[in-house]
Amino acid sequence: MLPPLLHHRAFRRFLLGRAVSLLGGAMAPVALAFAVLDAADGRAADLGAVLAVRMLPLLGLLLLGGAVADRLPRRTVLLTTHLGAGLSQGAAAALLLTGHYALGPFAALEFLNGALTAFTSPALRGVLPELVPSDQLRPANALLSTATNGSKLLGPPLAGLLVAGAGPGWAVALDALGYLPAAYLLARLPAGRAAAAPSSGLRRELREGWSVLRRTRWAWWTTWSCCATNLLLVGPWQILGPQLAGPALWGTLLSARGAGLLLAGTAAYRLAPRRLLATGQLAGLLLPLPLLALGRHTPGPWLLAAALASGLGLALSATAWDTSLQEHLPNGVLSRVSANADALSYLAIPLGQLACGPLTTHFGAPPLATAAALAQGSLTLLPLLSPAVRRLPHGSTPAPVPA
Repeated sequence: MLPPLLHHRAFRRFLLGRAVSLLGGAMAPVALAFAVLDAADGRAADLGAVLAVRMLPLLGLLLLGGAVADRLPRRTVLLTTHLGAGLSQGAAAALLLTGHYALGPFAALEFLNGALTAFTSPALRGVLPELVPSDQLRPANALLSTATNGSKLLGPPLAGLLVAGAGPGWAVALDALGYLPAAYLLARLPAGRAAAAPSSGLRRELREGWSVLRRTRWAWWTTWSCCATNLLLVGPWQILGPQLAGPALWGTLLSARGAGLLLAGTAAYRLAPRRLLATGQLAGLLLPLPLLALGRHTPGPWLLAAALASGLGLALSATAWDTSLQEHLPNGVLSRVSANADALSYLAIPLGQLACGPLTTHFGAPPLATAAALAQGSLTLLPLLSPAVRRLPHGSTPAPVPA
């Protein structure tokens, strides 16, 4: 029996389109890594350059992407970005399959892909309230979270099999082809209307997105909590985790964390707490558990339980955040506010990654892992001191823009 939400035709098409494009997106990092290393005769510098130029426009254009998603019909934005990503990734695959790889053209295509992602992400968060009733936003986000996390489990091994069997160029080509059915399904969504009148000027709209985020206390405090999480956990988890766990255990930990992410989708679909955002903040306390366990040399079974719990916490807190934004912010500023929040959070990731190496040399890996985990847990609780975060109700209609 289908969940009641899937009887909404528009959401069913949107979910299927997202599942297809997410699977290709989850394959892309593996496919690109092996494609570039193979075409560049193993030059790691080429791979580093390609990954960097893909990330830079995402950070640089995210705020503009939020403004565009609030100005234009979001279906139009998503359809354009998906078709553009399919064409650019298809061109990259053609360079690989025809043996014409060169760093400059290939990096330019990946730069374009990163730029398109900067316009896709804010539109995705803003389009959901246009597709489902307001009381269905939480279960809708839970189903989307399940699709996202399922693709993260299936995509990388599928890409690895394709790379080994047919070659990395074909794996990139399959990623490109995945955008076509996704674009077709997006084209069949309701047309929608521009969320905001474009008469105020783009510069003023960009300032308004930042201003609304600053004045919306619950969103402001939660954004800084997410920023702290990215600063303290992403780098140590990516860098110290493999070092402390070892190859075999590290793969098992990632699988356990992935299982927690999937389980969280079911929990988020069924549970409806009265204070959803506060519940999401409390769930964030689960995120540092595996890093803390690694730092304290915890035995294997407890490590796996910590990783499972971390996946649960990550997905539950993300669903609470997305749903709270969609429930409590006016649709006309939703994409801009979410883009500003994302930009602040993303900027913390490279800072944490860069700091991790020198700090590890000075303090050692286990103490740094322990300290980072404890600090993140403390900063996750900090927003709950604000009544705006602690008392935000679940299921309210969007409030007016704060004055």
